[in-house]
Amino acid sequence: MSGPRVLLGVAGGIAAYKSAELLRRLTESGHSVRVLPTPSALEFVGAATFEALSGQPVHTGVFTDVPSVPHVRLGQEADLVVVAPATADLMARAASGRADDLLTASLLTARCPVLFAPAMHTEMWEHPATRANVALLRSRGVVVLEPASGRLTGADTGPGRLPDPAEIAELARLLLERGQALPRDLVGHRVVVSAGGTREALDPVRYLGNRSSGRQGYALARVAAQRGARVTLVAAHTADLGDPAAVDVVRVGSARELRDAMHATTADADAIVMAAAVADFRPTALAEHKIKKDGSEPPALPLALNPDILVELVAARRPGQVVVGFAAETGDASGDPLHHGRAKLARKGCDLLVVNAVGDGRAFEVPDNAGWLLGADGTEEELKPGSKALLASRVWDAVATRLG
Repeated sequence: MSGPRVLLGVAGGIAAYKSAELLRRLTESGHSVRVLPTPSALEFVGAATFEALSGQPVHTGVFTDVPSVPHVRLGQEADLVVVAPATADLMARAASGRADDLLTASLLTARCPVLFAPAMHTEMWEHPATRANVALLRSRGVVVLEPASGRLTGADTGPGRLPDPAEIAELARLLLERGQALPRDLVGHRVVVSAGGTREALDPVRYLGNRSSGRQGYALARVAAQRGARVTLVAAHTADLGDPAAVDVVRVGSARELRDAMHATTADADAIVMAAAVADFRPTALAEHKIKKDGSEPPALPLALNPDILVELVAARRPGQVVVGFAAETGDASGDPLHHGRAKLARKGCDLLVVNAVGDGRAFEVPDNAGWLLGADGTEEELKPGSKALLASRVWDAVATRLG
């Protein structure tokens, strides 16, 4: 077995069909995955599907391949356990220490990070018994994700929907990178995150924009929600990204729309993270019709400065509010990206500034990120290369310390 060793538990709920997509994402990322379904899970997805996608045998009971003692060995050797979907019944059995199938027995022997992705009807998720089981599992270091809201079985809609497989895979990678559970240190806090790139219209077809995909801002929102915060994500134009689970999303287009949304949502926030790539300039006028290409030289394009949203948020912040900015920098004759980042921190006045060196395939339109985290108190931390969720986690580590 090569790559990180992951046990993928699948409990018996209709969302089990999504576990096949999660399995594909994990294996294509280089993980060695062994699927441990419950007997009821195989009523929804057959063992042949899991075996074909994982290249590993699939069993549910503890009496298969007895000489290798799989109910002990699998958990002992795992680098990560992911249970998706985790039903109310599965979490109740795990919380009480049951070991009546291969999955629950392996959970008892695992000493690696464990991630549960719940999926059930809203009434089941909100029942006091389920909430008590979730609290007990979290107190033991298990990461129990907040579920998404949306369409459930039948005509029902509400919280309890399985998070998107891409989101679960991203958080699974984060746990492997951190090597430990996500703390629930943002419970009781409200945070606002901006993401994506603004677009400034030239005519009904064209715009001034930038290369931001929104992935870093979405990772910040996603990680904050799973650390217990109430999160509002103000999203400008992004790549085709699904809404993070348990996050309120406000959509905007231009820099001025982003400015209005940030001022409207941050007054009572405990932390603000300005990860959006805001256009510095906008055309002074919008052409009523598409600007035609007629062979002549194009007309001059007068530009006006857009508002500096980060500076405005710093000026308006209330006592105790933590404000984080982002700076995409390139080196030039006057200094390297870190030099320019230090100068920007001094100009902006925020509490923390994430500095990213951009260009040559870095930061924009890629899944990984790196940089430096600068503090107004003079602290500097190198953010080594890793997933954008890992960088988000390091940012929230610093924010939580300041909120604490």
